[in-house]
Amino acid sequence: MHEQLEGIEGGGLYTHGYGEAVLASHRHRTAQNSAAHLLPHLEEGMRLLDVGSGAGTLTADLARIVGPSGVVALEVHEGAAAITRTELARQGLGEVEVRVGDAHRLPFEDDSFDVVHAHQVLQHLSDPVRALEQFRRVTRPAGIVAVRDSDYEGFRWWPELPSLERWLALYLRAARRNGGTPDAGRRLLAWAHEAGFEEVSPSASTWLHATPETRRGWASTCAGRLVVGPFAEQLEHEGWADADERAALAEGFRDWAEQREAWFVLLHGEIIARA
Repeated sequence: MHEQLEGIEGGGLYTHGYGEAVLASHRHRTAQNSAAHLLPHLEEGMRLLDVGSGAGTLTADLARIVGPSGVVALEVHEGAAAITRTELARQGLGEVEVRVGDAHRLPFEDDSFDVVHAHQVLQHLSDPVRALEQFRRVTRPAGIVAVRDSDYEGFRWWPELPSLERWLALYLRAARRNGGTPDAGRRLLAWAHEAGFEEVSPSASTWLHATPETRRGWASTCAGRLVVGPFAEQLEHEGWADADERAALAEGFRDWAEQREAWFVLLHGEIIARA
């Protein structure tokens, strides 16, 4: 039914999947809008590991800053890695190495990287503290681990429509059933301390969808996930929302996006941790 996250402890599942509704949203991610907390720390010549490279656009931006030959992108299975490779090739960054591996058991030697970066990854893992311990292990002394994750329970929107409330309740239920932590953003500092980091700088940032273009884009990806892909399949399989309800929720999201006063903010937690 679901797209299995190969190698994740406890058989975790990636709730979003890799369908076009997901990738269309992820391709809008850039270093500026998704890794601003990391950018002041980057220099050309650094060796950087990007864990959970996904659509590849963020990886590409980071590679242009530090140099593509020093970047390794890691994905959980070959299908996801192929998505990253395709985007990097499209942008002329074929020097970036793309590997397959498990964030809980990174396939790298100790002290291999100056920077380990993970964007929207820990929320989907069954053991995020163990993953942070691995990030720390493969980062050289005084190197940087940079993490950013959503806090779904901190999302806010206007108007307060029942369809959006229902969507969020369903997503939280599905993500937790799959072993994830959808409010990961607020937990990053605590997880970093538990993983043994002593020097941790926390921050927070948002994405705001309040223009016609950004509202429609966000509504499109949320509506798409409700009707096609692993999230929709899980809701059907578990008996939490049938096809008619999911279609109605998707339409409610699209209707929301057309309202002039519509506004949706996504909260993210961030950390810069020194190894």
